[in-house]
Amino acid sequence: MSGKETKEEIGHEVKKSSNKLMIIIIAVLVLIIVGGAVVAFLLMGEEEHPAPVAVEHVAPPVEQKAASSRSREDSDDMGSRKLSDIGILYPLDTFTVNLKSDAGRRYLKATISLELNGQELSMELDKKAPVIRDRIIRILTSKTIEEISSKKGKQKVSDQIVDTLNAMMSDGSIKGIYFTEFVIQ
Repeated sequence: MSGKETKEEIGHEVKKSSNKLMIIIIAVLVLIIVGGAVVAFLLMGEEEHPAPVAVEHVAPPVEQKAASSRSREDSDDMGSRKLSDIGILYPLDTFTVNLKSDAGRRYLKATISLELNGQELSMELDKKAPVIRDRIIRILTSKTIEEISSKKGKQKVSDQIVDTLNAMMSDGSIKGIYFTEFVIQ
């Protein structure tokens, strides 16, 4: 019987060691797969959610082009105007738009307030709110990050928005634009 017992004991030891070996191999494979998934997630996550490029809050107001009712000299002083000189402000909802980009997904989140010439324009803006939002969205989505990341670029976009909106208005005009939030990501 001692021969049978030794063969059985050897068989159990071989099974135990092969089971341990299989468990170790499976554990190592699971760790490799999980590690690869974490690395892939981090690399892909950076492309989808890059660090913010530019953040500005409460930018100086934007002046209208020379065709507006005030002179160019007044518009140059718009950034240094007193708060009491600022007209009625009409806040718009936040705009979150995709920017025109070849290098990946970039977006702009901007909140805009319009400076109005008179109170009567406020009612017209209420009636035309969807059209105004559409025009602003079209303007913003046509820009690249390079076009709007500089101060001059923001000024150009603001002038374009003012000109576009003033062409639609019949009860007054928009004196300027204030960006209360401007985040590019």
